[in-house]
Amino acid sequence: MKYIDMHCDTLMEAFFAGKEDIYEFPNAMVDLRRMAQGMCMAQFFAVFLPCNDIWEWYQKEPVSDDEYIEACENIFYASIKQYPAILAYAGNGRDIEDNHKKGLMSALLTMEDGRAVQGKISRLEEFYKHGFRLISLTWNDKNCFGSPNSRKAEIMKEGLTPFGKEAVVRMNELGMLVDVSHLSDGGFYDVSRVSKKPFVASHSNCREICNHPRNLTNDMLRILGERGGAAGVNFGPEFLDDTPGNEDSRIEQMECHLKHMIRYGGIECAAIGTDFDGIEGNLEISSPAFMDRLFEHLKKDGLSSEEIEKIAYKNVMRVLHEVL
Repeated sequence: MKYIDMHCDTLMEAFFAGKEDIYEFPNAMVDLRRMAQGMCMAQFFAVFLPCNDIWEWYQKEPVSDDEYIEACENIFYASIKQYPAILAYAGNGRDIEDNHKKGLMSALLTMEDGRAVQGKISRLEEFYKHGFRLISLTWNDKNCFGSPNSRKAEIMKEGLTPFGKEAVVRMNELGMLVDVSHLSDGGFYDVSRVSKKPFVASHSNCREICNHPRNLTNDMLRILGERGGAAGVNFGPEFLDDTPGNEDSRIEQMECHLKHMIRYGGIECAAIGTDFDGIEGNLEISSPAFMDRLFEHLKKDGLSSEEIEKIAYKNVMRVLHEVL
């Protein structure tokens, strides 16, 4: 079944591996070849901004955010330019539909951690001109947009900065998705009040099932559903099951979170946000090539074809049409 995935970190992996494109990238979870095998309709490719620990992990000398972003953009656009028979850029829902009719997969450019915006609307607009169509407002540190998810209650309560609120309004005007994954609870509620258009949690699960601050509460799921947004189920073990020592990512767990999303946010709320190349562990679905395992499992467990299609791609397409 065709599907849309709202988040992967493959551009970061390609950057650190010195790759010029991602057609075939066996050391990563995602590449164009396996996307085609899995019948991917569209993939959101995040430019994730590394913290110092990640530069040290890869034993690379840090470069400026702008230099890093440009390098990731080059990999993204080179992959499109080098393989026009299978992949095309998409800036909105209509592009995805047009590409699909031509037998092409779509690539959307996104950013994880809005720190590079530097509190300037002009930089936000510049990123839009470069093709970015979604920004995850924060990662795990405070930035110009607001505060991150945290196990510290005082940080979790903090909302958007004045600039963050202004930026959400401008993102609505530009046609750029606001992503609340990694955002503090206070920030989530500020987005829900400020944004006039649907917003997403591109790769977040359900906190009642797995008590991780990255996951969404039942009230957040309800609001997300009421506002016409979507949450992408994250395949990371720590976001699926908080049992101490758990390193397993199982389809059964994914289904549990999807059904919980549907229970509190409605069937229109549930979507896919794998977090491929940003997660590790014993993964039952370890690449796009195996995505159909999830949909087959949902079908065997009684979900209708229409419900599965909404989860797989229709809900995200609806949000894209409304926002972009």
